[in-house]
Amino acid sequence: MRSIRRQLLSAVLGSFVFAAALLVLAGPASAHDAAESSSPAQGATVATPPETVSVTFNNNPLGIGSQFSVKDETGAEWADGAVEIVDNVASQKLKAGAPAGAYTVSWRVVSSDSHPIEGTFGFTATAAAAGAAPTAVSTSATAVPGMGTAEPGATATPLPVPDASQPFPWSLVIFVAVAVGLLVAIGILAKRRLGAAGDEEESA
Repeated sequence: MRSIRRQLLSAVLGSFVFAAALLVLAGPASAHDAAESSSPAQGATVATPPETVSVTFNNNPLGIGSQFSVKDETGAEWADGAVEIVDNVASQKLKAGAPAGAYTVSWRVVSSDSHPIEGTFGFTATAAAAGAAPTAVSTSATAVPGMGTAEPGATATPLPVPDASQPFPWSLVIFVAVAVGLLVAIGILAKRRLGAAGDEEESA
């Protein structure tokens, strides 16, 4: 009787240890990639619109399904061509002749764990790019106080890109539910075996 109880207790304890170890290992793996900085940086003021804009991530995104939209304050689109991904940096080329003013960059990439992530950032150009038609700069496109002026395409003080969505880790939730169900099943089975062993001992 004691031998059976020891075996069952050892099995249950081993299952708990195994499940806990899997949860610890699954925790970091469930975290999705995140944007670390952008060029130009969020809220930066540059002399002229840069030739490219980019986002740097903490891991290398996949080279599929990447999209960038670069719009001026009138809503005109200035993104030109496909997104280029080199290591952990995704870049988007801009059309020539972009005007001065405020720009909004919206991006979407597929992270290294195959989950899509997205976000936005903005910057202001104090003068038009070479070849742009003369346009009046609105008051909303003035320099951001305290940000200073950077060279075209230069990155100001790196700041985390805002609004980067992080999909809910459903895989971790499913794993925890399966682990709990497994432990409950082992407990029920152990209880039944202990009851059966007790009946056998009484009958003997």
